[in-house]
Amino acid sequence: MHLSSLSLVNFKNLDQAAYDFHPRINCFAGNNGVGKTNLLDAIHYLSLCKSFFNSIDTQNIRYEEDFFVIQGNYIRNGEEENIYCGVKRNAKKQFRRNKKDYQKLSDHIGFIPVVMVSPGDSVLITGGSEERRRFMNSVISQYDKQYLEDMIAYNHALAQRNVLLKDFSRKRYFDRDSLDIWTEQMIVPGERIFQKRKSFIDKVLPVFRHYQQFVSLGREEVGMAYESQLEGAGFMTLLENAVERDKMLQYSSCGIHKDELVLTLGDYPIKKGGSQGQQKTYLIALKLAQLDFISKLNGFHPILLLDDIFDKLDENRVEQIIKLVSENNFGQIFITDTSRTRVEGILNKTGIGFSIFDL
Repeated sequence: MHLSSLSLVNFKNLDQAAYDFHPRINCFAGNNGVGKTNLLDAIHYLSLCKSFFNSIDTQNIRYEEDFFVIQGNYIRNGEEENIYCGVKRNAKKQFRRNKKDYQKLSDHIGFIPVVMVSPGDSVLITGGSEERRRFMNSVISQYDKQYLEDMIAYNHALAQRNVLLKDFSRKRYFDRDSLDIWTEQMIVPGERIFQKRKSFIDKVLPVFRHYQQFVSLGREEVGMAYESQLEGAGFMTLLENAVERDKMLQYSSCGIHKDELVLTLGDYPIKKGGSQGQQKTYLIALKLAQLDFISKLNGFHPILLLDDIFDKLDENRVEQIIKLVSENNFGQIFITDTSRTRVEGILNKTGIGFSIFDL
């Protein structure tokens, strides 16, 4: 699968642009602020129906304009596919495949899988547990539609349960039957989400370690552990035992929305013990493992977006990464860099076809 062409109007700082792409490697080169990252984000939009950087759609419309449009033509399983995204102020977002509107955006998720590697990934290490849960959700949702539906159902029931708990406190009464309605709707999807997250981490960990060893030239040992309140305990029992505490706190204190993903370098959390270069290497290896994992499940390669990967990495690690992603077990790749000369020199060594676009 690959993106053959992209066109856009009024997306972020780009008024109008159109490109035809190489099926293997493409690089956007230019100074900071010219729109390199925004082009990657447009590709991300067509895959996951949202920006990688800003979840509020209208904030991605070019300043003082009323709308943006992104269109991409893909070759997928030998067939041409046209994907359209349109966002207009005070109107519903439109998403179409071959000129036919999607009834639900969730129906599109996973059709064109994508993996984004960005400086913004550092929040996976420096941010709270919500960021790491979002990472798991983003990966699993691209190959498991039931997981995405379970997440939607679970989050809806959780939100309604929390509203009730706040209402009970404000109105000074308690209706256990009303609370149980939403509690019961959390259990089945919550237990499935737990099992799928656990299975994902178990399977992706050895792949992650393989890529980390390659990129770091065997100098670093990494780990990743999934922690959940559901480990060794029934979800129904957990929720029942927490009712009195939840009444006091006015929110649901138990569930998969409290899960954590512990990221380690050696024997210590990478947040505390890793340099900037080590943290970036860690995150790149994790994203490459994500791409490898999805590829094996889907039978074709996701599109790989590498935004500013050269920052904070020494030359040896950069060459290892480019060497790795140029091999046949990766599909189409998009790269941004401030130096055309640097990226062209590295890509020439691979012997793989590529295109460079100067912005």
